[in-house]
Amino acid sequence: MEAILRSIRQDLQDSADEQTKATSHRFFKEEVLVYGVKSAVVIKIARRHWKEISYLDKNEIFALCEDLLSSGYCEETFVVSDWLPNLADQFVEQDIFQFRTWIEQYIDNWAKCDSFCNHTVGNLVMKFPRSIEELKNWAQTSQRWLKRAAAVTLIIPAKRGAFLQQVFEIATILLCDPDDMVQKGYGWMLKEASRLHQAEVFQFVVEHKREMPRTALRYAIELMPDEMRKTAMARDW
Repeated sequence: MEAILRSIRQDLQDSADEQTKATSHRFFKEEVLVYGVKSAVVIKIARRHWKEISYLDKNEIFALCEDLLSSGYCEETFVVSDWLPNLADQFVEQDIFQFRTWIEQYIDNWAKCDSFCNHTVGNLVMKFPRSIEELKNWAQTSQRWLKRAAAVTLIIPAKRGAFLQQVFEIATILLCDPDDMVQKGYGWMLKEASRLHQAEVFQFVVEHKREMPRTALRYAIELMPDEMRKTAMARDW
């Protein structure tokens, strides 16, 4: 296990460059820990090493993932985010609580949150729809990345037209949250839901636009026709 971790970290170090490292910092308000490896290269490294560990049992892979997550490096989290969807057929409903713990302990920026939640947690929720009740709990915490996770976990299902009612329920819980990372997260979720449920999302936005922060509103209506966007953005109070 330690040899695998050393090999991954050596590959990341060998693939780093200062320009990528400098550029990475521009995308975040908070300090981030990065090697400076381009995303496409991280994915190649992750998939090369997946071939070495895919024979391990789920608990052993989870342990490797936690070691990577705990390092704090963005690229190591991205390796985890590429690996875990491969285990989706082995997920059990209780894994949602392990994922919550990892988010609480190790996720500290939007890129880690989104890469981890879009597919890993999203796959679990699609397999076990009852887990959305736990996402609602996340939305009601004081932890910004859990709140964003509650929304961005539903990005892929929402894009496919699934869980519309639950999308609205989570958006309602997060509606007036003052954190722009949370606003952008649930606004993005609504935007993806609008691909197949434009009228319903438009109605939700119009009904809540007095309370909805403009950041979230702009995200939610991004894919809508001009007239819909104008109506949603119009200040009628």
